[in-house]
Amino acid sequence: MHSLQFTAESSFDGVIERDLTVDGVPGVLWSPASGDGLAPLVLMGHGGGNHKKHPAMSGRARRLVTDCGFHVAVLDAPGHGDRPRTAHDEAEIAELFRARAAGEPEGPIVVRYNDHLAALAVPEYRALLDVLQGLPEIGADGPVGYWGINMGTAIGVPFVAAEPRITAAVFGQHWPDVLAEKAQRITIPIEFDLQWDDEHISREQGLALFDAFASKEKSLHVNSGTHKELPRFEADSAVRFFARHLGEAVTTSA
Repeated sequence: MHSLQFTAESSFDGVIERDLTVDGVPGVLWSPASGDGLAPLVLMGHGGGNHKKHPAMSGRARRLVTDCGFHVAVLDAPGHGDRPRTAHDEAEIAELFRARAAGEPEGPIVVRYNDHLAALAVPEYRALLDVLQGLPEIGADGPVGYWGINMGTAIGVPFVAAEPRITAAVFGQHWPDVLAEKAQRITIPIEFDLQWDDEHISREQGLALFDAFASKEKSLHVNSGTHKELPRFEADSAVRFFARHLGEAVTTSA
């Protein structure tokens, strides 16, 4: 049995925000203040160097809650947010900064470090899903989505590959190394974001990861711009994607 504890609660503009821990791992759950009955759940993974309440996370969550009536949850990744860094974390981060200062490729370091973090985070996300599906407002049989870009993809691809309860996912902006083999086991609908002028991830690498997914329904969203210039309107598209897939699942099962 996993341990779920709610540690704080606030409400603003129709959204309830509850801080939580699952087996001691800190996270947050956003829910509609006027929710009536069961609603779908979207789990999100944050980017490298960020945390569970980063504006990208809270902004996307608010859209899913207010526009769709969904629940949204995020965990702090190992070594991020309110979680302490280990000596391994410090060494990998130092090596990344060294490579960046020297003008060397960051990819090999990020891929290696993110793979290490994913091995720790995947069972944590499965535990999060277990406990949230025990809540009466979410339930054990409702549709569940996953949304994670960058490091959120590094954690999300192995998580979704191992987790049959996920029914739709949004990924993007990561290298195919390590992840391509796991992506081949994913058959659910996906949306994938790629920056055409990404200075870290080549077009060929981004396309290779997209191509690896075995999903019959998969959409590639390519935009001009560098790694950090993913357009905000892609969040609008992701919200529509989840509304279409998770909302249809609710209607179909009603």
